Amino acid sequence: MNILKNISIKIFIIFLFFTHFGFSQTGNGISHKNDSIKVVVKTDTIFINTGVTKKNIEADTSKNVLEIGPPPIEELISFGKVFWSLVVLIIGFFIIRIISKTLDLIAERSTGYRITIKGFVPIIRIFGWLVIIYIIVAGIFRPPLPTILTIAASLGIAVGFAAQDIFKNIFGGIMILFDRPFQVGDKIEVGDYYGEVIKIGLRSTRIVTPDDSMVSIPNGDIMSKSVSNANSGEPNCQVVAEIFLPITVDTEKVRQIAIEAAQVSKYIFLNKPIVVLFFNEVKERRSYLKMRLKAYVMDIRYEFQFKSEMTEIVMRELIKEKIIAPGDLF
Repeated sequence: MNILKNISIKIFIIFLFFTHFGFSQTGNGISHKNDSIKVVVKTDTIFINTGVTKKNIEADTSKNVLEIGPPPIEELISFGKVFWSLVVLIIGFFIIRIISKTLDLIAERSTGYRITIKGFVPIIRIFGWLVIIYIIVAGIFRPPLPTILTIAASLGIAVGFAAQDIFKNIFGGIMILFDRPFQVGDKIEVGDYYGEVIKIGLRSTRIVTPDDSMVSIPNGDIMSKSVSNANSGEPNCQVVAEIFLPITVDTEKVRQIAIEAAQVSKYIFLNKPIVVLFFNEVKERRSYLKMRLKAYVMDIRYEFQFKSEMTEIVMRELIKEKIIAPGDLF
């Protein structure tokens, strides 16, 4: 009975509303033209407010509009949020640093897996910082989506004009990580520089040259130049030793001595072939034979020691066998 009574009352009120009063549609509901009575219909609920003036209606509408807008700046940035953001940054920095150092130590203990393990370091570093940024933005500050889009657009326009080279290098670093023309631990040659890659960052790639100098090459320059990779992810690489000889030497005997010199070296990687080639070279109007001894070193870090040892052994054996005289050397 109570339910039927409530329904009857609602039907009666609606009937009076449509038959006795005019109505007009405003905002989110239907309001009475009279300033003293307001009937608002929202979905399936009917609200009846009496004594509501037009000024109160306008005030309520303005209040609702203000609530829809972006939150005040003090709600987005507070001391607590800044404090916890710094805590997350510091903790994240040390976690990424510890993981990177641990992987480096593990990689240095294994020649076979050194390059593979080091290849994960830059990926872990970038992924770690992305997680930290996400935690700070989505977990601590939690700004509304329109605010994020507005700030991102403003910063994108401002920084885009001021730091085009930086973004070019960052894009190059990301492409290096995905395309993988080389990785940490590889021996590469870019322009005038040749050495071992020790770090791939977002802005630049660092290599150590044979004279133990560290060179930082912008990633944008690397993407626009040809890159030579000596080992392509493997711990071994080919080493070439060149020796100039008189054109009258016995090439067969010299080839045998050169191959044996490479085989007895403590740095040799015997799973790949040893090749000896001869070329004619003209120096100061004289013709010489340039011998190129190609062999593989077991660890790329011993590249130049291996090259020096092969050269020393070959020269010593050639003089010992009297195939050449000291005065015949170019």
